[in-house]
Amino acid sequence: MKIRIQRNSVRFRLSRTDIEKLSIEGYLEEVTPFGDTNFIYAVKKSAGISELSAEFQNGKILLQLPEHLTQGWVDNNVVGHSGEMSVGKIDTLKLLIEKDFKCLDNVTEDQSDNYENPAKTC
Repeated sequence: MKIRIQRNSVRFRLSRTDIEKLSIEGYLEEVTPFGDTNFIYAVKKSAGISELSAEFQNGKILLQLPEHLTQGWVDNNVVGHSGEMSVGKIDTLKLLIEKDFKCLDNVTEDQSDNYENPAKTC
């Protein structure tokens, strides 16, 4: 699982294995150590909610995904799910969770568990 944060948006990218685990176990978490503390980002499958939501507490970003959106996601053509949530009186936070596709250019990271890029031409 990868995370990208830019201004008022948070984007999670999940490999095939990540989506399978989320669908079955209902929870994913990654930890990045920063000396005496950790930065944690996680996704939780949640029943009873209808939209993406997120919270940040104790160095941890938790994205909550409606349970029904995970059903069949590992093998269907749905790329991802997006939403916005209010933060404060006038600000919003954009949320996105999506499948991680293989890059079309040469990269050094392991992409063997990523989805085939739909923009790939053969």
